[in-house]
Amino acid sequence: MTEKTPLRTKATAQFYDELLVTLIQSGDRKAADQLAKRWHPRLLRTARRYANDAGLAEQLTQDCWLGIWRGIGGLRDPSRFAPWAFTILRNKGAKVIKFQIADRNRFEDADEKSVPARQEDSVALAQAFATLSPDQRLVAHLHFVEGLTIQEIAKVQDIPIGTTKSRLFHARQKLKTALTSEADTELKGETA
Repeated sequence: MTEKTPLRTKATAQFYDELLVTLIQSGDRKAADQLAKRWHPRLLRTARRYANDAGLAEQLTQDCWLGIWRGIGGLRDPSRFAPWAFTILRNKGAKVIKFQIADRNRFEDADEKSVPARQEDSVALAQAFATLSPDQRLVAHLHFVEGLTIQEIAKVQDIPIGTTKSRLFHARQKLKTALTSEADTELKGETA
């Protein structure tokens, strides 16, 4: 029974989002507030993957919300809200991604002092994510953190499914390598 809870929770959350979108399309402002409360953290987390700067990520998220509010009346299938919202965010963040590719080393060279104090596992995971290319990092974030399917990621990123699978495969390999070497380093340090 416990194993079905996450699926039921995800299905319930998606149904609730669909209901909120339908109510918003009918002019319900309280539903708009609820949707924003539910979705702002997810969009902001994803925007941080584009921006790597808190202020820029917040601005990107606000721009995304403007796009959502302007276009939500034309969203034909409320069940497609998640990929639609992430597509808007992707479109708004395209320029940021291009900048990130040109300035890739900025994120990789960040020292531990710039990483907020977190548990060691979170720091190791953040460092492992930093080893990914911007494209791999975004696909991995959308899949592992936001829970999007490969098909949804392909649509959001406007790339072929094969490219999505390839980026996710290589991201997994790099994450596995980075996290395994981190664990090996810790074990050697403990035995020394």
